[in-house]
Amino acid sequence: MENLKTVIVDDDESSVDSLCFELKHYDSISVEGIAHTGIAGIKLIEKIKPDLVFLDVELPDMLGMDVIMKLREGLSWSMRIVFYTAYSKYMIDALRNYAFDFLLKPVDRKELEVVLSRVKTQKKEDMFPNRIGVFSVDSEKPFMLVTPTGDLRVLRASDIGYFRYQSARKSWEVALTNGTFISLRRNTSAEQLCAYDEQFVQIHQSFIINLSYLLMVQDNRCVMYPPFDAPSEDLIVSRKYRKEMMKRFFQL
Repeated sequence: MENLKTVIVDDDESSVDSLCFELKHYDSISVEGIAHTGIAGIKLIEKIKPDLVFLDVELPDMLGMDVIMKLREGLSWSMRIVFYTAYSKYMIDALRNYAFDFLLKPVDRKELEVVLSRVKTQKKEDMFPNRIGVFSVDSEKPFMLVTPTGDLRVLRASDIGYFRYQSARKSWEVALTNGTFISLRRNTSAEQLCAYDEQFVQIHQSFIINLSYLLMVQDNRCVMYPPFDAPSEDLIVSRKYRKEMMKRFFQL
């Protein structure tokens, strides 16, 4: 089997060193580059076009899933993603629902062998351009969000009705279809939230809505489809964001 061009994206140097040491046992693995941030990782991956990427779940500038979202549009080759993280097995199992491979830090040699075995035996005809692992471009985007306590939550766009900013806590929180709210870590910005999906648009300094749930705008107030038809606050569209919001709404 020809060598698998491999890239590692992780800011933890000790973890990178440990992974590189383990990968040296495999003649078919060729580590072509290492990046320590999401932005640097994206540039490196676009340059090298690797067959395999080991990607940390949480990087200094973005989440690993954000790296994937930014890569997907321009992906013109087949590439397998292996997330590796220090998060709990519970979170790993949740993320595996999206068909990625995962490893826990520190990397266990036997678990690494299992993952690489799957990568190597994957049939070439099952790998298509514009696919990352077996996560299709047409499937709904998964989002990894980080709470103030450092927990990861995996959501789909259809799970989210809107985001609201809590000035007292200086953080955003997300309103879910089940009626609950999840607080996000303080450094989560409105720009990051809107970048997750084109359906997310800011309507006010304190609100970002999912256009998929927007029924109409009445007297500068967003009227939403169930289960967000009776939100706990008025979703008011401010003058600053109205033009762009209405433009996006009528493009649907």
